[in-house]
Amino acid sequence: MGTSETRRWLRRTGPARIEYGADYNPEQWPREVWPEDVRLMREAGVTVVSLGIFSWARLEPRPGEWDFGWLDEVMDLLHASGILVDLATATASPPPWLTARHPEILPVDRHGNTVWPGGRQHYRLTSPVFREHALRLVRAMATRYGEHPALTAWHVSNELGCHNLFDYSPDAEVAFRGWLRDRYGSLDALNHAWGTAFWSQHYSDWSEIIPPRQAAAQVNPTCELDFKRFSDGAALDHHRAEAAVLRELTPDIPVTTNFMVARSVTWLNYAAWADDVDFVANDHYVTPGPQARDELSFSANLTGNLAGGRPWFLMEHSTSAVNWQPVNLPKKPGELARDSLTHVAHGADGVCFFQWRQSRAGAEKYHSAMVPHAGRESALHRAVVDLGARLADLAPVAGSPRTPAEVAILFDWESMWAAEADSHPSSRLRYHREALDFYTALLDLGIRSDVVPAAADWSAYRLVIAPILHVVPCALADRCADFVANGGNFLTTYFSGTVDEHDHIHLGGYPGAFRDLLGIRVEEFTPLPDGDTVALDNGTTATLWTEPIDITDPATEILARYATGDHAGRPAVTRRPVGTGSAAYISTRLGPDGLTPILPALLNPVGIHSELPPELRGRVELAIRGPHHFLINRTDAEIALDAPAPLPPGGVTVLPVAPH
Repeated sequence: MGTSETRRWLRRTGPARIEYGADYNPEQWPREVWPEDVRLMREAGVTVVSLGIFSWARLEPRPGEWDFGWLDEVMDLLHASGILVDLATATASPPPWLTARHPEILPVDRHGNTVWPGGRQHYRLTSPVFREHALRLVRAMATRYGEHPALTAWHVSNELGCHNLFDYSPDAEVAFRGWLRDRYGSLDALNHAWGTAFWSQHYSDWSEIIPPRQAAAQVNPTCELDFKRFSDGAALDHHRAEAAVLRELTPDIPVTTNFMVARSVTWLNYAAWADDVDFVANDHYVTPGPQARDELSFSANLTGNLAGGRPWFLMEHSTSAVNWQPVNLPKKPGELARDSLTHVAHGADGVCFFQWRQSRAGAEKYHSAMVPHAGRESALHRAVVDLGARLADLAPVAGSPRTPAEVAILFDWESMWAAEADSHPSSRLRYHREALDFYTALLDLGIRSDVVPAAADWSAYRLVIAPILHVVPCALADRCADFVANGGNFLTTYFSGTVDEHDHIHLGGYPGAFRDLLGIRVEEFTPLPDGDTVALDNGTTATLWTEPIDITDPATEILARYATGDHAGRPAVTRRPVGTGSAAYISTRLGPDGLTPILPALLNPVGIHSELPPELRGRVELAIRGPHHFLINRTDAEIALDAPAPLPPGGVTVLPVAPH
């Protein structure tokens, strides 16, 4: 396992470098194209490819009948040209013969419908039959290629749980019950945790428990939360099963799987996965919107902290347009490099795309690639070649750890799952959006921050921001209180501290577990209807949510009040000093524009200031890896620097010292 003490990087020799490449799918092309592919890879500076991801049907065309000849040829061809192979276990998409002979491996949706073949990931993560066939393939791959000189890492499956995480099949039902037995030990404990006294849901036998399938009314919320935990764990368990075979047969080869840390993927708790890989790898695709590039930075930042500050691998992103959004816009000139280098700025020592050659057929034929449909003589491929040269020049950055910031933004997947559940004060709340708003506001102020899993050690930060930290077990509440008592500064928001790990309310008034720490009390939430706003007395506008705050500790300071609405004149933003620390609360959604004027009142008193000169703050993002200072232009205008060249629109430059 890839614990913080044992994590390994790719198996290779030679000086450190930024790896560069793509998913490579030679089986989609005639054999005569392969040498041309490798020649173009060398021209582009490609050093590594991921291979075999969706190759099961080619590798095992019939049960127990193996066809490795074509893959042998590709592995040898790549090795002869000095290109490393991140070899997939090929289990991501079962072949037609497997689902035809064993339809019992197919997932079942919440409504009881079978999820049929025809796409990908059409298997149950809890299916013993699928597991048996998958592990047989993994063993065959490891046995055949474990000593191949091109092999640099193992790539378990692909984007585990992307399409098939929530399965309501009989296999999932049995596995869910087993998971619940392990978690609770007894039906009495489960009945208490699930609050089954409500709506006559008390269980008297384990066999009565089913997954949260479609029901006549709202499903028990703790059952829903536990099913999310279980499903996440089922995907991780499958990863562990494949990884165990690989580590048994090829103990010297590092093992990873590609995470999907991004705004569009919320259902996998990667904080629980990070120690199970030898190096963290991530797939990220830009989601259009006004905060699109801030979200890319946010996700890269979080990925870097999942990796514990150590180098990680960008396994997939796009050279230009994707194919799965309602409107798939190509990237503008310069965006390919900026996106890639932003990931490098936050710790990526590998930059790869989906995919090498754009498909001619299939569901992703309109997804961009390093070699587009237009071929080598295209602006996109020239940008690919230029990026390869630039990454080669950045070899001195490789291996440099991320330099921690003074501010942490906590990210908690279970709070996201629970806070966005149904039957809540507002269905409009979005956890990720609130966390991203704080990140954008800090960037606007020129302040670096780290996006850190809530379960990590954040005791060394000077300010910890915990947006919508909704699920707060007693142990987490104690960690926050101890952090403040030891001189730390803590900031949380509306709908935080509300429930414990069982989704039970912390009684006595909101914000529940943080009420005493913050020195405030709220009797009732007041969410806002769509389109409604309220003003604060500092001139900012609030949306989505308000709360009538009562001050319970005379030491609690009021930083802003509601100026309009039902709570006009009452506190909206508070801060309670605690020794040399403090605990602050924002009771409404302010967005980046509203947070920017509030945050200095929390940053300045504790000595947190921008590392950028005033003229660059807000216009430039600063990320630091050891002595390397990455300056990322957040604007569409050229920016003058105290450097040999200005920073072009949307450009990235790397300086050996901080700008001044």
